[in-house]
Amino acid sequence: MSKQVERTDADTETDLSKGEIFDVLQNERRRYTLQYLREHDGPVQLGDLASHVAAQEYDCPNAEVTSAQRKRVYTTLQQSHLPRMHDAGIVEYDDENGTIARTAHTEELTVYLEIVPGSEFPWREYYLSLGAVSLAIVTVLWVGVYPFTVIPPLVWTTLIAVVLSVSAVYHTYAGREMTLTEFAAREAESED
Repeated sequence: MSKQVERTDADTETDLSKGEIFDVLQNERRRYTLQYLREHDGPVQLGDLASHVAAQEYDCPNAEVTSAQRKRVYTTLQQSHLPRMHDAGIVEYDDENGTIARTAHTEELTVYLEIVPGSEFPWREYYLSLGAVSLAIVTVLWVGVYPFTVIPPLVWTTLIAVVLSVSAVYHTYAGREMTLTEFAAREAESED
């Protein structure tokens, strides 16, 4: 008996809500599924997908994935993750044939797969700190605390704007293409 749900064109044309997007992306196996679909053009087999996801989870090459590891991943993909992604219109899943194909929403979600590697500086904390320091300087200038009033306010403003702009340019340049695929490739290169 097939679990495949017939989808109409109207179903695939509706936008995903933020809740649906975050619900799908909160699970690592679903993120790895999207990554795998992004790397392959046509429909993929559930067995191949399960091997890939297991290799990612257990941090080993596909050839070293044990049958128990593959089966564990295969079962949860088949029974839980793929039907959920199918119902949301993110993938087309046919459980009778064991195939998974992309939809229009699959490509939309790959944008959200950007990650921050472990060695990367935590940018949101940096910008929060920069904002806090800037507010402290403005407050001190407003109150008129002596060492800070020696430098004119316009110089302080220019300094803050330059630091913010240089930081944003560097952050944009350094993180422009950092996705799961590129991160995995960089990690593999660094291990060689």
